[in-house]
Amino acid sequence: MNCEEIKQKIDIRTVLEMFGRFPVKENKRSAFYFALDREEKTPSLSVDFIKNKAFDFGTGKSYDVISIVQQIKKCSVSEALKYLSSSDFSYLNSIHQEKKGEIQLKDNYKILEIKEIIHPALIRYLKSRKVLEQKHMVHEIHYERQGKTYFGIGFLNDSGDFEFRNAYSKICLGSKDVSWIKVRNNSKNEVAVFEGFFDYLTFRNLSNEDHPDCDCLILNSTAMLFKAKEKLKDYDKIILFLDNDANGKSVRSIIEKEYKNVEDSSLMYADYKDLNQWFCVQKQVP
Repeated sequence: MNCEEIKQKIDIRTVLEMFGRFPVKENKRSAFYFALDREEKTPSLSVDFIKNKAFDFGTGKSYDVISIVQQIKKCSVSEALKYLSSSDFSYLNSIHQEKKGEIQLKDNYKILEIKEIIHPALIRYLKSRKVLEQKHMVHEIHYERQGKTYFGIGFLNDSGDFEFRNAYSKICLGSKDVSWIKVRNNSKNEVAVFEGFFDYLTFRNLSNEDHPDCDCLILNSTAMLFKAKEKLKDYDKIILFLDNDANGKSVRSIIEKEYKNVEDSSLMYADYKDLNQWFCVQKQVP
């Protein structure tokens, strides 16, 4: 595809989603995201879903899907075109359950099957992330888009939709939301906070228990913190297992300023991107 075809055919929300960026505030026509080129507490990137363009109120810079890839990947126009032409941009919008049990999605997307993880490729992927022991916490998802079928690992969020991962894709099947995992016996009234569900599954391996002794919050994106802010006030202690990147550090700073008795557990894996990456390396050590 050439530049104009890509600008018309690839949805701007899809591109942002593939880079792990999600709206902080949104409506049917537009949304606000955090800036692409800097850390900020108040989102300044306005995205118009109808025009398929974005505008950064902080810098006055306009973006289309090509320039977004250029900004994030620090690459040329030709490299951005190559990336967009070869990627599977299969962002899935809101889904709903019909009476017959089939899950329908807008824009010709449809979930075909939700089951226990048995596909060899997904088993290998869980093994590579060193969390196969927790496969009962996730699902094998098969879905169809424009005549093509895809499959991967799904983790349920609080909207009843799925955070979807495989070795090639990182998307959301339906509405973006956090995932709260509550335990029966939380005598210390503590909560552990994770950025993604693979870190949560890693934590379950580390705890070596069927039921952790604290509640767990999986943000599924740092941009989703706003959905959990009120509930976090109810806890006596907040234990952070966030990523060691710009977004993780920004959220860590916000939580440490707004809440009392916050423990930063990222020091344990300070030389690694996240808890899961650290854990994978530890498991390889003889």
